[in-house]
Amino acid sequence: MSSLWVKVVTKDRLVLEEEADFVVAPGELGELGILPNHTPLLSTLKIGELRIKKDGQTVYLAISGGFMEVFKNRIAILAETAERAEEIDIDRAKRTKEWAEAEIKRHHKGEEEFLRMEGIIKRALNRLRIAEKRGQNKEKR
Repeated sequence: MSSLWVKVVTKDRLVLEEEADFVVAPGELGELGILPNHTPLLSTLKIGELRIKKDGQTVYLAISGGFMEVFKNRIAILAETAERAEEIDIDRAKRTKEWAEAEIKRHHKGEEEFLRMEGIIKRALNRLRIAEKRGQNKEKR
């Protein structure tokens, strides 16, 4: 059976580069499931969970938007930020979420500032959700 080659990068680093059987990405309009021999695709990504499955194991990554290109069994993901579940600092994510919530209550300075704080909260919640998946790498059947 064919496989996929997946590469996830941010502006700062190479996060992951490996073979996969199946990839699920948080597309702007919904989840995108990619199997080998998928038709070429270019998509924007939103804040969410990136799952990379190989041999019954799943790698979970928290990403906060970006782009994905699928072409000839290669998936290139350029993410604004990307972290593996085991890399996430849970305490820091909780503090960030609490700070942004307090800022909204304290200093609501207009829609632009509200949307910025809301984005910070969404990213922190996503990081916390993905961090909970540490050790959950067995495929559920």
